[in-house]
Amino acid sequence: QVQLVESGGGLVQAGGSLRLSCAASEGTISSYAMGWFRQTPGKEREFVVGISVSGGITNYADSVKGRFTISRDNAKNTVYLQMNGLKPEDTAVYYCARCRYYVGGCSSSTREYVYWGQGTQVTISS
Repeated sequence: QVQLVESGGGLVQAGGSLRLSCAASEGTISSYAMGWFRQTPGKEREFVVGISVSGGITNYADSVKGRFTISRDNAKNTVYLQMNGLKPEDTAVYYCARCRYYVGGCSSSTREYVYWGQGTQVTISS
């Protein structure tokens, strides 16, 4: 069993920054690709960014390219999401998730991720 715990959310003004963390309190994520997703009420969960096992390959949604940066520290079993230049439309609950494939990669589809954190709220005021 894997338990993922997100932290770092909060309320910031437009243009500000936040750094989200996703730590595995049980199980491991070091041999799995990871992803960050976000969801607003009444909408489907959407892909934000994914990162490969080594961290050498990343894939960003167009809406966050150039503003968000994903990274990971496998020794700490933790993935990070640095969010800069935040906009009101970035307001959402942010979730991290572990890819279902050992060592392999996952696409942007939620169906390819099997373990999810509880989410952390990010609110951007205009």
